[in-house]
Amino acid sequence: MRPSSSRSDGLFGPLSGGPAVDREVDDAAWLRALLDVERALAAAQEKAGLVPAEAARAIAECATPDRFDLADLGRRAARSASPVVPLVQDLTALVPQPAAAFVHLGATSQDVLDTAASLVARRALVHVLGDLAAAADSCAAAARAHRDTVMVGRTMLQHAVPTTYGLKCAGWLVALDEAHAGLVAAGDRLAVQLGGAAGTLAPLGEAGIDVAGRLASLLGLDEPVLPWHTNRVRVGELAGALGVAVGVLGKIALDVLLLAQPEVGEVAEAAEEGRGGSSAMPHKRNPVRAVLVSAATRRVPGLVATLLATMPQEHERAAGAWQAEWETLRELLRLVGGAAAGTRDLLAGLRVDPERMRRNLSLTDGLVMAEAVAARLTPALGRPAAHELLARASRTAIEQRRPLRAVLLDEPAVRAHLSAAELDAALDPAANLGSAGAFVDRALAAHEKRHGS
Repeated sequence: MRPSSSRSDGLFGPLSGGPAVDREVDDAAWLRALLDVERALAAAQEKAGLVPAEAARAIAECATPDRFDLADLGRRAARSASPVVPLVQDLTALVPQPAAAFVHLGATSQDVLDTAASLVARRALVHVLGDLAAAADSCAAAARAHRDTVMVGRTMLQHAVPTTYGLKCAGWLVALDEAHAGLVAAGDRLAVQLGGAAGTLAPLGEAGIDVAGRLASLLGLDEPVLPWHTNRVRVGELAGALGVAVGVLGKIALDVLLLAQPEVGEVAEAAEEGRGGSSAMPHKRNPVRAVLVSAATRRVPGLVATLLATMPQEHERAAGAWQAEWETLRELLRLVGGAAAGTRDLLAGLRVDPERMRRNLSLTDGLVMAEAVAARLTPALGRPAAHELLARASRTAIEQRRPLRAVLLDEPAVRAHLSAAELDAALDPAANLGSAGAFVDRALAAHEKRHGS
């Protein structure tokens, strides 16, 4: 059996990636981007008067992916530590004379590969950004629908004070929008690389800067102030933005995993025939979408660290650090793309159980409202005394397994300053949500301003 050559196929490929981004970062996509650069370079040089029009046309006609052998290019790349060298050799052989003399004019291998990497990343980001936006829209819809759905807040995995599911979703929403903005900014900085052998573009004479600008315009990439052969700030920015995005996706997946536990049961992934099953336990319904997103987030930080570690590079051309970027960047884009697509699907089908949220909120018989009662008593007793009274009452409630309300009604200091009705108001979760609703509204307004209603 012949192993699959596609990263979307095979035994493990579909678990971590997504078809859309995988197609934009596989070998065929890189070859297409490399040839796009060679075509655009010839076209830019034609516009600058350096290459005859017929030569630029000949190069464009020959620079088509179906005329190149990917496997052979890969084997020969090892001889020069770059796939661009054999690619240029083959392209030059395909282009008829005298046009062949103008192939790759004035450029170096890194110019073509860095520019192609910018194209690959930009094309992959279209899908990543689309999935992040769709996930954010799902969060916005849930935040709006559950603006006032009360649930228990949890700190250090313990019951804390009441919050709302709408506020939780608003938190996801704001984080997604911020990650989206960071990736847009990093994507806008993806740039053309054109500096020649050592960043001077000497073979192009005084036309070098003109050609670089035309190349950037043709490819729709940013035009840098200088060639950036060993200035890897843009690579680092992209890596950081991708790392932040997957961190947000991992946070959402982790929350879903915790909320979907049977003993919590406040959310569940969409039911789907054959999804979430176990090989040993017929009853299992595992939250597999969240599991796979979470798995991807564990792998991404190491890839981000690798790209940041490649930033110190020797003089005008790196000896190894640059070569370490290519596969790292591809895998980083794959994993973030898969996590973004998985989160989009996860949130689109997430089922919410408000009744279970209300039941879980009451599990501690009012203990989560201790802070609210202490606040009501603070004007009369002072903050330290009120806090100590509620801490003592809470310990008694736990030890005696009694509702906090009953314990507080036995306290003379409570009866002296709060009526039963006032105490009940202080113990009502829905009446003690502070600015939760207003925060949800602010998040929704910011989202609509950023992306449109």
